[in-house]
Amino acid sequence: MELHRGRLLDHVQLVVSDLDASRRFYGAVLEVLGVPVVDTEQGFFWADELAISEKDSPASAGRLTGPTHVAFQAKDRETVDRFHRAALEVGARDNGAPGERPYHPGYYAAFVLDPDGNNIEAVYHGAAERSAESVVLKFEMPG
Repeated sequence: MELHRGRLLDHVQLVVSDLDASRRFYGAVLEVLGVPVVDTEQGFFWADELAISEKDSPASAGRLTGPTHVAFQAKDRETVDRFHRAALEVGARDNGAPGERPYHPGYYAAFVLDPDGNNIEAVYHGAAERSAESVVLKFEMPG
């Protein structure tokens, strides 16, 4: 079996009720996953393909999203465990402790609810070889 990631989604945007609470949550769990968070002054922050904005920001349509399920890739089981601990330490609610799941052999995941009730997962699919660490898009901004 072969799984491909990074071909279907360009980005995911979550519109949240409390940007500061979401920044604390996503900052903590994404640090564990080794994904930097970029803050802006326009009422949102982003990390790779994930954008988080407040309802009144220009990046949203004025409505909250969710509840939504988002799964982050983890490099190993220990990272899934650390993700779960970090999330609980910043006030997330447990929605499934780290462990094997029946989706396919080796699927190891943990689930938490973010401040808006979104189901956030970290998953390790088992031993595999990546063809690339990431896809890099290079473009020039006008002006």
